[in-house]
Amino acid sequence: MDTPTTTSAATTTVRESTSWGARAIKAALVASLASVPLTITTPANAAMDQISGVGVLDTTNQCNDAVGSDFVDFTLVMTGDLEGCLYTNIETSRTTPSGVYLETGQEIFVGSLNDGPVGTFTTTYKFEAKFAPDGSEIHGRCQHPIVDGSGTGGFEGASGRLNFKDIVETGEFLYKGQIDVG
Repeated sequence: MDTPTTTSAATTTVRESTSWGARAIKAALVASLASVPLTITTPANAAMDQISGVGVLDTTNQCNDAVGSDFVDFTLVMTGDLEGCLYTNIETSRTTPSGVYLETGQEIFVGSLNDGPVGTFTTTYKFEAKFAPDGSEIHGRCQHPIVDGSGTGGFEGASGRLNFKDIVETGEFLYKGQIDVG
């Protein structure tokens, strides 16, 4: 406990000594807590996979799965951790006064994860890009959260997110993200 004392020039604080017994008890308590293992449990079926790869426009009709008429705007052939086809349905698009292009929509992926069983999942997406006056893309990126409960087959119970970055010089769409298949 601190006890203030006053002198004519200034106020000083005098610290009363703490008993050695109280210090020893505090030290023993801290030491015993430090030796307790910290256990963080995760479900046995939890499997968060970090994924990456490349998508390219399907210009040779490589993707011809019957996925329904809602996903006909364009299709990407996906390679890397995801192998298959990503079909897109554009729902909204607009260009801001500053020239930024904004787009939203839905997608369905048909394929596999790391050579696992084939399945499907759907995403919603938001795309942002900047285009030159001649209509060519300068840069673009998009975010694709997986719709919970949309997975089938090898993607049953899938959740997660894909992020794409457009490489305009090569026409490739690099993706990274994570998928929890569990």
